[in-house]
Amino acid sequence: MSFGFLGIQFGFAFQNANASRIFETLGSKVDSIPILWIAVPITGLIMQLIFSNLSDSNWGQRCTFFMLSVLLALLALLMMTNSPSLWIAVGMLWIINAFINISIDLFHSFVVHIFLSEQHTGGLAMQSFFICLGVLITYGLPYMQSEWLGVANVAEAGEKIPPSVRVAFYLGGAVFFLSILWTMFKTKD
Repeated sequence: MSFGFLGIQFGFAFQNANASRIFETLGSKVDSIPILWIAVPITGLIMQLIFSNLSDSNWGQRCTFFMLSVLLALLALLMMTNSPSLWIAVGMLWIINAFINISIDLFHSFVVHIFLSEQHTGGLAMQSFFICLGVLITYGLPYMQSEWLGVANVAEAGEKIPPSVRVAFYLGGAVFFLSILWTMFKTKD
């Protein structure tokens, strides 16, 4: 059940590790990058409140909301590395964060609603393990690609985003999608 957190952290860590680099590459000044991140916590908070209430209502099971949030976050994750402008990249960051936050909230509720109360600590510990594993791999992936596999870490002429960042986002998107699908199909709601 907690395996999906590996994928969620891939999505989160890629945006945290690389969004500012993408913003700077697309023309943002370093001192204006923090303001581009301001909506991220706000959108996450609002989306979690709305969708956690909807997923527990008669509107449907959590899996419906998982699939919606995963697909929208995945599309935004892939679009971010292909953004033609700074503002599109910023919009994709907000969309990624909003829909990944929905997935996080739904995963936490899985533990509370499906596990017995004496299993909550173990379930949350497993989530923490997959969170840490996802972050560790994700933050190192662009480096591993450039140093170990020879993938360029500098954008080619006419390109804005370096291949190592783009490939890392694509790999991260695949892990994000597949790990959450695994959890959806292996866990009874």
